[in-house]
Amino acid sequence: MMQSMASRRTLLLALLISLPAAALGQTPAPPNASVYFISPKDGDTVGSPFKVQFGLSGMGVAPAGVEKPNTGHHHLIVDTTLSQEELKQPIPSDSKHLHFGGGQTETMLTLPRGQHTLQLVLGDWTHIPFNPPIMSPVITVTVK
Repeated sequence: MMQSMASRRTLLLALLISLPAAALGQTPAPPNASVYFISPKDGDTVGSPFKVQFGLSGMGVAPAGVEKPNTGHHHLIVDTTLSQEELKQPIPSDSKHLHFGGGQTETMLTLPRGQHTLQLVLGDWTHIPFNPPIMSPVITVTVK
């Protein structure tokens, strides 16, 4: 009987370790945490490339893969938004979903001429947005 319990525990632990991070669910957001743009500001006209600086209050920044309470890393969403379903799973990585998993708090962004929308979304150590999501308002910039 004891050997059977030990075997079950070992099997359960092995299953938990092998679960993908997405299956573990969302990390609860600390109260009053917020993410925002230091620059550019909503409505700015910029050249390309231009500097984008990320602000965060009520939390710290840690690289992706580092599970530390009350920390996350930035994702810059360009010319799109995340659906309610996408806010519950790892943020994709492509030209419209830029990851800063090294803990970066700024970047140089190159965009074509015209009007563009930007939004910051904070992800946990597995790239999943917090619950509730910690995201900036969408801002609009014009690239000249």
